Amino acid sequence: MPATERIGTEQTGTGRTGTGQTGTGRTDVVQIEVGGAQPYRVEVGRGLLDRLNVPQTQVALIHAADLPMELVSRAQQSLRPAVTVVVPARDDCKTLGELEKVLCALAGANLSRECAVVGLGGGAVTDLAGFVAASYLRGVAYYSVPTTLLGMVDAAVGGKTGVNLPQGKNLVGAFWPPRHVWADVDSLLTLPAATFREGAAEVYKHGLISDPTLLERVLSPEFAPGQSGLVQIIADAVTVKAGVVTRDLTEQGERAYLNFGHTLAHATEAYTDHAVSHGEAVGYGMHYAALLSRALGGADLSTHTLAFLKYQQPRALPPLSFEALWPYMARDKKADAQGVRFVLLRDLAKPYLARVPEDVLRAAFGEWQVAVSGLHV
Repeated sequence: MPATERIGTEQTGTGRTGTGQTGTGRTDVVQIEVGGAQPYRVEVGRGLLDRLNVPQTQVALIHAADLPMELVSRAQQSLRPAVTVVVPARDDCKTLGELEKVLCALAGANLSRECAVVGLGGGAVTDLAGFVAASYLRGVAYYSVPTTLLGMVDAAVGGKTGVNLPQGKNLVGAFWPPRHVWADVDSLLTLPAATFREGAAEVYKHGLISDPTLLERVLSPEFAPGQSGLVQIIADAVTVKAGVVTRDLTEQGERAYLNFGHTLAHATEAYTDHAVSHGEAVGYGMHYAALLSRALGGADLSTHTLAFLKYQQPRALPPLSFEALWPYMARDKKADAQGVRFVLLRDLAKPYLARVPEDVLRAAFGEWQVAVSGLHV
């Protein structure tokens, strides 16, 4: 398991060590160690944008056009970047064209192999920035500063980087772990409520596949920007992913479980040209995966996934059919030479990979359509 260190309070226990206490007893920063061949640290806390520090003297800062300038200015003040590159928001930045533009900006600034790339923003930006770092001069140092909930608990941790193709999501990329991750939860105060709830899908997913205590906590009032318990909830969600990627960086086995709900989600995103956001697509996709799990003899966890959808309040989906989505699901990265594999659950925290007969896929899809359409009646 990754070690978790809480700075600001005294706490002992498996994987945790206390290092002091503030005058108020408030936890300021939680540190999670990600192991493996290239270990690094994830810091979750408040005020971290003012404490960014990298050893490289040449820094390229990449951020989305819609990021509040207050956050950009604080990062620039900390890092003093040689070049700042602005990219389109959300998945509009995850294209080969945008990748080329950013690489050309770095080359135009004459950055050397001793430079560092810093990704500041949501999951799409950190995906792109990480791939830029993996590609420029055949690989330079990468640091991640996620500013959305989805980025903090999922995209920024684990070293998956890349861009999309018209044929599907994340079909081009590399495993390129960051040297350090700073998750400043104060940046979540700048998000629309709907964007925060989008990111909650990944936290809830970690609860379904590994830490069921997260399920109730996500649905509690403490799970909101500005609340005192938010740092620890995010840190616990990060700890789930950190443990998985420590044991399986390149998705040879266990890491595939982190894609619970993502087969349908990625297909929906690709088919709608990303009109459906990733977080909302995952919320919808988890419910489909829960129905498939029950159909193959697993526990009925659809009450949990439906409860999450009611909390998330996703936008209504456009008209979708199984036939329209199937070609995208068939290109899912969990597929092997024998076909598509879905991440399912035998019960809470008991994930597995399975091939699902087409008649079961279609029947569950019909049930899923009825359930999700009922959310917007």
